[in-house]
Amino acid sequence: MGALGWAVGLSLLSAASYAVAAVAQERLAEHGHRGLSRWAAALSLTGAGVLLHVVALNFGTVAVVQALGTLTLLFALPIQVIRYRTPLSRASWIDAGLTVVGLALILSLSIESSAPALLGSTAVRALAAITAAVVLTCALVARWSGPRVRAMLLAGAAGIAFGIASVLSKAVLASFTNGGLRAVSSLAVAMVVAFSVSGYLLGQLSYKGAGLATPLATVSVSNPLVAALAGVLLFEERVRFGGVGLVLVAVAALVMGWGVVGLARRTTTPDGEVPAPRPRGGHDAETERIR
Repeated sequence: MGALGWAVGLSLLSAASYAVAAVAQERLAEHGHRGLSRWAAALSLTGAGVLLHVVALNFGTVAVVQALGTLTLLFALPIQVIRYRTPLSRASWIDAGLTVVGLALILSLSIESSAPALLGSTAVRALAAITAAVVLTCALVARWSGPRVRAMLLAGAAGIAFGIASVLSKAVLASFTNGGLRAVSSLAVAMVVAFSVSGYLLGQLSYKGAGLATPLATVSVSNPLVAALAGVLLFEERVRFGGVGLVLVAVAALVMGWGVVGLARRTTTPDGEVPAPRPRGGHDAETERIR
């Protein structure tokens, strides 16, 4: 199995872990963030997803691995069917198809730079400062916003934090691979931990009072976009066919983004609540009461 195959396989396992973790986080929010077992489940699943994701970054470009992370929403579809006993609509299948097609195009066009993904101390400091400022601004503005805007701002901040944490993780892995433990920047490691933890907490807060759709869609789009942009600027990651390839990747990103947002919207009803489960046996509640 080549490097891309490992990147894809590990990213798929990571996406599956994140999908189940998202459901665990939503249930935790529904219970007022109480319950040791709920916290343990959410943290364990998120931790597994993070570990698999970090290892995948060592085998593929940031753009590819982060884009594969959007498959979390595809794994959320069967979870929704099992949990809420709601059938998949034709629109859900179309959104899933758009996501896969866009992702496949990005995978086929992505080229990793031949140079190692190393970052100097100055670059790490600048990246950390800019990211912290943006995340803090989003979190502060969210305090005085309505429920849906608040969810979008917090989830967007979480996506930015996670995206930059992935970029820094790749740099840490590259440093360790090329120069051993002594070559690893302690600041970069600290920032990976800080942004990962803050991203998790912000993401958890974004689910409160907004359901699953808005936060999940926002973080699923902002995370890969921020990481891919940082990968191009910092690691000189490129695409095939030059300018034409860039246009194709932009189109693929739009197609995938459309599918991702659609998938997230279909995890809840329009008012932000989870779909109501169908009564067993196909009868409505009133019929069951009369019986």
